[in-house]
Amino acid sequence: MARSKRAAPREDSSSIEKGIVVATHGRRYRVELACGEALDCMSRGKRSDAACGDHVSIARAGDGVGVIERIEPRRTLFYRSDARRQKLIAANVSQIIIVTAVEPRFSEDLVNRCLVGAEHAGIRAIIVLNKVDLPGAQSVLESLELYKRLDYPVVPLQAKYDITPLKAHLLQHTSVLVGQSGMGKSTLVNALAPGAAARVSEISTALGTGRHTTTHAELYHVDTGSAIIDSPGLQEFGLHHLTPDDAANAFVEFRPFLGQCRFRDCRHVGEPGCAISAALERRDIRRERFASYARLAAELARKRPAWEV
Repeated sequence: MARSKRAAPREDSSSIEKGIVVATHGRRYRVELACGEALDCMSRGKRSDAACGDHVSIARAGDGVGVIERIEPRRTLFYRSDARRQKLIAANVSQIIIVTAVEPRFSEDLVNRCLVGAEHAGIRAIIVLNKVDLPGAQSVLESLELYKRLDYPVVPLQAKYDITPLKAHLLQHTSVLVGQSGMGKSTLVNALAPGAAARVSEISTALGTGRHTTTHAELYHVDTGSAIIDSPGLQEFGLHHLTPDDAANAFVEFRPFLGQCRFRDCRHVGEPGCAISAALERRDIRRERFASYARLAAELARKRPAWEV
């Protein structure tokens, strides 16, 4: 990315141009204009609050550079948060693709948290299981059956050889790929958008996890109506912007039982007369998913964030 020049003074509305953020690097952004030209842009002021996929209004500030003057209203925003800050992942996406793999081992708790974030944001979610040519694939697929029963599509594939099973899910969508390092997100990006030339790393056998290769979010066009956003590998997915009620409602299998507990302020973690606990005993709710909810509920009960969205 070219070195950004000092931001020029605000210009009149006749000089404002529209574009989409196609890459984020801290407070620096790559903005693609409707004509196809891309500019290196800075945000005005100290805040860095644009996300990959944002539609923005920019003012040129020199040759090949500009200043983001306005972020247009978003249809959706997918982000994570902890007690200190929030991390924007992607804006205006219509679906989230959670990339898992047979190897290295992925965290089901992280998958659940990504699903919770997607549900809270009102965004469709898909789970991809990559590297199904490796030993142990059938066992991993069976462990993902619970998500299929919750109506989350599960797409098995071998990203290095054939991405056809995923292509039909991408049509007319802007999708963001999320997942731990080493799952094969960059391989998927290279296969879907060959011009991306995203780097692919080898799995670190010493650590049992993948090296980070994507350090920023970047949008790639798949065809005229479809795009994908690659995002950095996740090691955790904080959800401190949720309330306890938000968290319970984001577990889709909880929804038929919410509002049926004895106490209105029930947190569903052992209170008497809890409808969620009763559903758990009847096996209407899987214990693995409930355990993930309980960990999240305890986290939200301990501390609330000091910032606001």
